[in-house]
Order: sequence, then C-alpha cells, then structure tokens
Amino acid sequence: MLVGTYAAADRPGIALFSMDEGSGALEKSAEFAGVANPSFVAVHPSLIHAYAVSETGLESDGARGAVHAFRIERAHGRFDLVAVNQRSTGGDHPCHLAIDGTGCWLAASNYGSGDVAVFPIEPDGRVGEVVAMARHSGSGPRADRQAGPHAHSAIFSADGRFMLVADLGIDRVVVYAHDPSGGSLARHGDVAASPGAGPRHMVFLPSGDHLMVVNELDSSVSLYEYERREGSLHELQTLSTVPGGVTENTAADLRLSPSGSHAYVSNRGHNSVAVFAFDATHGLRRTAVRSCGGAWPRGLGVAPDGRHLVVANRHSGDISVLPVLADGADIGEPVAQAPVGQPSSITFL
Repeated sequence: MLVGTYAAADRPGIALFSMDEGSGALEKSAEFAGVANPSFVAVHPSLIHAYAVSETGLESDGARGAVHAFRIERAHGRFDLVAVNQRSTGGDHPCHLAIDGTGCWLAASNYGSGDVAVFPIEPDGRVGEVVAMARHSGSGPRADRQAGPHAHSAIFSADGRFMLVADLGIDRVVVYAHDPSGGSLARHGDVAASPGAGPRHMVFLPSGDHLMVVNELDSSVSLYEYERREGSLHELQTLSTVPGGVTENTAADLRLSPSGSHAYVSNRGHNSVAVFAFDATHGLRRTAVRSCGGAWPRGLGVAPDGRHLVVANRHSGDISVLPVLADGADIGEPVAQAPVGQPSSITFL
C-alpha cells in the first residue's frame, strides 16, 4: 500500500508498506521525498502508475497546488517509485484525486480555491495539460469553515458521462456532464445537503444505483438514489457516524468493503471508525463504532480480500491495522501498527 502524508518536500512524504494478508503485519519497504504535502495518493486502474497531490497554496506556501505522476517499478521483489512529471492544479490546496474507469482522465479537487481540474492521462502515464475546470461559488452557514466553496472530492460515474463533486463549503454535491472523449465539463445539476453538513468524500455502491456521501462537519453519512441515465440524485437517508452525545468530531474518509455490503467511516475527535451495513431493501444501518487504534484518523484503506481495515492516524503518527469481523459488520482491536509521519491517505496497489 502507498501512504500519503503531510511532509516538507525534502522529507519522505510517501511511504510504501507491505501487509501480510493473514496476520495483518506491516513492513515498510520504501519512502519517497520530493513532493510537498503529498496528502492524497491514487493508483491507476491498469497502468503501473501512481499520482499524488502536492497540497500547497499560493498565499500559504508561495505556490499553487500540483499533481505528480510516478511510475511504479518492481525489481527483486521490491517496489520503487520513479517521478514521471507534474502539473499545476490551477488552484490551492488540492486534497483529492480521482481517475475514471477507463484510466484516461484524472480529476484534482482544490479545497482552498473551491474548484476541480480535469487532466488527460497520457498512454505513458504522464499527466497532460488541464482540459477543464469546474469552479464553484457560494457559502454555507458555518462562518469558520464555509465562508466560500471548498471542493473536497470528485468522482466519475461508471459510464464516464458524469463527474460528481462534493463541496464542503456550499453544502452541495454538484453534478457535471463529462465528455469522455475530450474531457470537457458542463454543469448538469446539484443536490443540497443539510445546512452545515459539509459533504467531503463519496462512493458509488456496486450496483451504480446509489451514492454514499460522508459529511464532515455534522459527522453524518447520506445515502442517495442515483439515476444513471439522467445523472440525478435523490436523498434517501442520513445517519450519524458517532454515538449520541458526541459533539467534538469531524468525519473524514469513506470506504466500501469489496462486496459493497458494508462501509467504513473515520471519525476525527472521537478517534473511531463507524461501520455501516447496506442493502437495497433496508438501506443503511450503523452496526458498530470502534476505536481507530490511534488519534485523528483520516484516510482508510480496505485490504483487497476485505479481511483488514488500515487507518491513517495523523496526530499519533501511525497506521493501524484492524481486523474486519462479523462478515464486515464489525472491526476489532489493532493487530498491527507502524509509525509514519503525519499519514493522511492509504491506497492499496
């Protein structure tokens, strides 16, 4: 797995770990420097390439954000990352990357400036020149966090016809028509979250008929019905990610089990992971809230076989491996931990 962190450019910012599928034991095999704040890392679905943001801003760091491309090489049983190229995201503090199902397009969400840049991925894995920008405007009721737009993530629909953007600052999931041949975007519609909810990360459920959204500011998860032909959303449910009475918390990442029957959400402040079960008949229900094994959990990673959940605990500076129990409906105490800077995202190769 690749672990993205917050680190200065001259310090190791991306770590490569291997995990024993049986025991969950971790081994750090490599570290890579050269990128400032590579807080989010994504892996190409078919090419041997990875992509990382540089979460910087013009006012705070003197430079706009960027996306970096790497080639993943393997020799003598070990992996290495080789820098390929980089492009400016045209905005501030990019915090999320998404690659469409064809592996041809990459979307970078600029949290600071409230916009999303779309790039072509060249046949050799390089990031091409930006071809489209989705720019938002507006605000939300939380003056401390929602004075302006904050695009927090973007994902492509399975057919590539739409791109959805979760904007924490304006409490909306915005839908764009996406041209799979040229990459252009046209605003298509949107759906409003509860005022002050702060939509952050999203996943489509395997059927393609439902979308889950984790809302950072009010610590909730919303389930939407997604009409694939029209590219429209209709809210069905919203559930809390924390037990009653918990007030000091912000929800962060959202990941699915391999089957899509369960979802996992990280809770910063409560320092926990919430588990949700889903089926088309009954919708969502929360089945457990368990310790994350550290402090301030951000990114989550679900092992390909679904037997372990890996948590990036930023404030305690470690990643924790939690066993998945009860066919996905629960998680146990950590079976392994490893120190790593200020971890923020986890992506399995």
